[in-house]
Amino acid sequence: MPTPVRFWFDVTCPFAWLTSRWIKEVEKVRDISIEWVPMSLSVLNEGRESLPEDYKAKMTLAWAPARVCAAVASKEPEKLDALYTAFGTAIHRDGQRDFDAVIGQVLDSAGLDASYAEFATGGPIDDTLRAYHRSAMDAVGDEVGTPVIEVDGTAFFGPVITRVPTGEDAGRLFDAAAELASFPYFFELKRSRTEQPQVRPEAQS
Repeated sequence: MPTPVRFWFDVTCPFAWLTSRWIKEVEKVRDISIEWVPMSLSVLNEGRESLPEDYKAKMTLAWAPARVCAAVASKEPEKLDALYTAFGTAIHRDGQRDFDAVIGQVLDSAGLDASYAEFATGGPIDDTLRAYHRSAMDAVGDEVGTPVIEVDGTAFFGPVITRVPTGEDAGRLFDAAAELASFPYFFELKRSRTEQPQVRPEAQS
């Protein structure tokens, strides 16, 4: 029976994007079943007035794609994988920064109805998005961002990677992350990051 993996993501985060491409590599070499769930850095950072102005501007822009993902997750969750791939390709590989402008394009690419774009402006869908985000925080705690992964009932933040391992390397990283997370008294393993996310070379492979 496949090991259940739940993956919470914000499409605008380059680190979540790389981790998502890794877990799809894991899917090729390990018997896992992935459930994709939206979360939101915009929700996470609501009310944090001390953030730099440029980052707050990014958080304002990040609402629209997160809302669309929440709408699709609530109505057609089986298509969320394709939607995330389409969003991530446009944003991280192609360098699109006008998130509103790519929504129609990615919906079409993922085989979704164009009417989902109407959710981008907010309304009741914000409560749905917050509920999805809350489910990630409930699983792992409030001191993390995206991605959050739950493997067979045990949740953790990350892994934070700057490149995407493939083949058995992807499987070994999965085995190691799941094994560490299985210890209830293990909380953190960290070192200074020395390179930026290698998003474009990976996405073109």
